[in-house]
Amino acid sequence: MDLAARVRDAVISAGTGYSPDIMRAYERALEVEEDDKSAWILELLIENARIAEREGRPLCDDTGIPHLMVEVGEDALLPAGFFSFIRKGVEEGLRSLPGRPMAVRGDEIERIEQSRGLYDDPAKLPPAPFLVESVPGDGVRIHVLMLGGGPEIRARTRRVFHRHSYRKVFEEVLTWMKTEVPMLGCTPCIPVLGVGRTHFEATSLMLRAMATGNLDEQSEIEEYITESLNRMGTGPLGLGGSTTALGSMVKVGPQRASGVRIVSMRLACCVEPRRATIEL
Repeated sequence: MDLAARVRDAVISAGTGYSPDIMRAYERALEVEEDDKSAWILELLIENARIAEREGRPLCDDTGIPHLMVEVGEDALLPAGFFSFIRKGVEEGLRSLPGRPMAVRGDEIERIEQSRGLYDDPAKLPPAPFLVESVPGDGVRIHVLMLGGGPEIRARTRRVFHRHSYRKVFEEVLTWMKTEVPMLGCTPCIPVLGVGRTHFEATSLMLRAMATGNLDEQSEIEEYITESLNRMGTGPLGLGGSTTALGSMVKVGPQRASGVRIVSMRLACCVEPRRATIEL
């Protein structure tokens, strides 16, 4: 098994094409969109995705920061150097994609201030810390996410008082979204939410929702969020119409006895979630 090569291919796949459920969501949206300008934008986004996948080119100029989630079966045996092979695969993938050079040079202060410029090599961009989870069985699954800057600017992780009503939680979250969606620019979006006990857990659940969510299968909560945003009329690229959100991805984790729920919200833009999964 050439793990580095498989990770490389997953980075390229995530950066150059939609998962099948997202492509089907775009096609469904185009079928029902009555606004001519918005339908034209949806057609262009679908064509952009087809060209990117066919020619192996990035979906967007912002090629994203690699985030990897690793599910390790309780009975699995990992080879020596397992995580080093993953890092090598990410580097090879960023060079082959190619990723946009975004790695900032310098020490802690220089990186914050961006005072020493950028590395030319896309592979100098390190992945975010790996999220590793133990799961039943003897298999290993690696999820690759390429996360762009625009959705990160519009993301929030906050505490919400639930008042014994799930609607109260999501009504407050929708007030955040309705503020941020028009400023996202790259709509239609896919709202992604994690609800947990701590900020770390909520964000982890949000990332898991992004990696495993399915727009072909929507829960009551996911349908409620999508329908609420579509009534805004923002539409593709803010031009109006009925397609502000293609669908939603939500993960609700364990909760503690408290009046507070921690919610992590990210508005995936019109080229996200960029994702791929490896089964070992």
